[in-house]
Amino acid sequence: MVRPLADQGVGTPASFVVKTFTLSTVSGSEVLDITALGLYVCFINGQRVGKDVLTPGWTAYDARLSYQTYAVGSLLREGENRIEIWLGDGWMRSQMMWGKFPIYNVWGSEIAAMAELRGQAGDAEPVLVTDASWESGELPIRKSGIYFGETFDARIEPTVSAGTAAVDFNTDRLVAHETTPVRELEALVAAKTWTDADGRTVFDFAQNIGGYVAIAVTGKAGATVKVEHAEVLDKDGNFYNVNYRTAEATITYTLSGNGTEHYRPHFTFQGFRYARVTIEGDAKFDDIKAIPISSVTEQKATFTSGNKLVNRLFLNTLWSQRGNFIEVPTDCPQRDERLGWTGDAQVFAGTAAYLGDVHGFFHKWVRDLMVDQREDGAVPHVCPDPTRMQPEHYPGFYGSTGWGDAIWQVPWQVYLHYGDTAFLKEVLPNMVKWVDFVWSISDGPIVSPPRAWGARGFSFGDWLQPKGPSAKPLPTIGDDAAATIYLHIAAKQVSDIAGIAGDAKTAQRLAHMAEEVKAAFQREFITASGRLAYDDQTSYALAIVHDLIPADKYEAAKGYFKNTIARADGRIGTGFIGTPALLPALIKIGEWGLASEVFLQEEVPGWLYQVKMGATTIWERWDAIQADGTIYNPQMNSYNHYAYGAVCQWLLEGVAGFRPDEKDPAFKTVIFEPLILPDLSPVKAEHESPAGTIRAAWTITGEAVRYEIEVPAGSKGVLKLAPTYRDATLDGAAVSGSEAALAEGKHVVTFNYTAPKRSERQKSPASTNTP
Repeated sequence: MVRPLADQGVGTPASFVVKTFTLSTVSGSEVLDITALGLYVCFINGQRVGKDVLTPGWTAYDARLSYQTYAVGSLLREGENRIEIWLGDGWMRSQMMWGKFPIYNVWGSEIAAMAELRGQAGDAEPVLVTDASWESGELPIRKSGIYFGETFDARIEPTVSAGTAAVDFNTDRLVAHETTPVRELEALVAAKTWTDADGRTVFDFAQNIGGYVAIAVTGKAGATVKVEHAEVLDKDGNFYNVNYRTAEATITYTLSGNGTEHYRPHFTFQGFRYARVTIEGDAKFDDIKAIPISSVTEQKATFTSGNKLVNRLFLNTLWSQRGNFIEVPTDCPQRDERLGWTGDAQVFAGTAAYLGDVHGFFHKWVRDLMVDQREDGAVPHVCPDPTRMQPEHYPGFYGSTGWGDAIWQVPWQVYLHYGDTAFLKEVLPNMVKWVDFVWSISDGPIVSPPRAWGARGFSFGDWLQPKGPSAKPLPTIGDDAAATIYLHIAAKQVSDIAGIAGDAKTAQRLAHMAEEVKAAFQREFITASGRLAYDDQTSYALAIVHDLIPADKYEAAKGYFKNTIARADGRIGTGFIGTPALLPALIKIGEWGLASEVFLQEEVPGWLYQVKMGATTIWERWDAIQADGTIYNPQMNSYNHYAYGAVCQWLLEGVAGFRPDEKDPAFKTVIFEPLILPDLSPVKAEHESPAGTIRAAWTITGEAVRYEIEVPAGSKGVLKLAPTYRDATLDGAAVSGSEAALAEGKHVVTFNYTAPKRSERQKSPASTNTP
């Protein structure tokens, strides 16, 4: 590992290391192993190596550093060759965190590169290695940073000005790149362009993305082009990015004056839909495109229905995953945050595994999570965790229930979708440490998290749960109930995981813990009448989904649950941890019509409200933009936050009706169990699973339903029909009972049903207007 002596530290001009070398022969099978401290782009004989961006990626750099391997034979020639590695600050040392206490140099203050050129893969002896004989110099990149953006002066030619020095580096940290590399997706052109009152040009790409712009300009040397980014316009139609907080997110390009000049950033990315361009000097804009980037490059699921707002909601979720699955599952791609929040990831992991191939992506991230986990078992709020390295201004940034549960929930979803038992075994000890940590917060089955930020066991609770009208706020779940429920969920699930992993002793211990927590929850939080202590939507939804309500109080609890919906005028009353359970809970108690109404209502708070307001990704807050166009408090307001998109798992598994069988995962057995909600007809969904293509579609004609399904080759299916479905046939033959086996291939199921009742609140059918 060698560092460029031309480097002057964080926030200064980027540097490069370079070596000229001679090859007597070129076989064409040569490979390059390469990594860096910071970010790198490599060139051989002036040609870029590979198509990956933001390499070597983002890991817990003090323990794990990815390296990439590229076939480079076609770039080499006999005789003299030149390899040049450009280096940028990246996640390693540019700003992390926010506000008054940004952190720099989190994982180190020196950028550096390490590379080996070998004759072919597997060769023991490299042809070329990085060492202190390499030279270095400054780049045209005058400054770069993940939040900052990039400043590039094309008048400056990379020129050798210094040498290099070896860096003390333990190669045990090196791991072969574990996930799909970040790649550019198809470019987007502007759908609309206008000039503002100050003469600046605003481009609307009609889609919020994580990525950057690619520009083409012509003009005289010294002229500059500045590109600013925004997700939304304010109520008056003006460019608005106050919600980026301290993230400048600006690209500045100075022209060389040599014909048409093409540029896109090297060591940064932005979250944006709009780009505002300011030109100073003699220059003309020839072209601009928005370039989305993502680690999830292939769409693996589709869903359409008779409601166009719902269809756009599904697409918004897909785009939010793309823009936030850039090396790690971040909360947002735009402001001074962009961190791998564990709570967001754990509620969305199941949806993520349908929408894209996230097997390697989650492998990598959970291994970083294992590094960042504290000795007492506490799991950080974010991963990779900058506060573990520099905790001064962010003490105790770990240990929240619902967030730390990512340590078991994400591997569990990987197991369901990919059948990865080995990964469960690998992470099991860390899962157990987490469960024991949560128990230890209050030393018992009732968990009472402290209220103070940074205190041991602090909990976010049901984050961003809507409170209703300020004059009479609606009830919200208490931290103690939320934490206790999550301890039960975690203990029960990790017990099952231990059983799968062959650890019977741990499975038995945690199963006993789960029962103890369940009994304590029932004593502490359920009244004699069956009402839950906080009497809010999240309490009932989680308790019903996870079977925490005693049989003798179940009917009463159902009534109280429905009352929480009525008090909210049929609207959502849940936050990050409650929302994924809300609709499944209503379905579970038989309130199909109410579930449909809650999902399809178009006012705030609601999934379709943001779509109706023009969203092209999922918002962080239900009320991110008011009905009159007013922007909510910009201090915490992102328009690309995937967490509430977790409802798409319900659309696929519930409404379309297919899911993996946890007893036979990776879709070797596919369970088909549709929810017939008439306001969504016709429904059609598809998933490219590891086992092959799964399809499901249903249409309604009067009371008759036609359900067409496809079981992947080599898999088997199980058809489950609700008791309310009548006169069922499978491929023309009558179905006896509520279950039937399905062979691979296509099948047609027919049955009659009675439409679920509508509540008196619903005045008209759900809108089918195009957003």
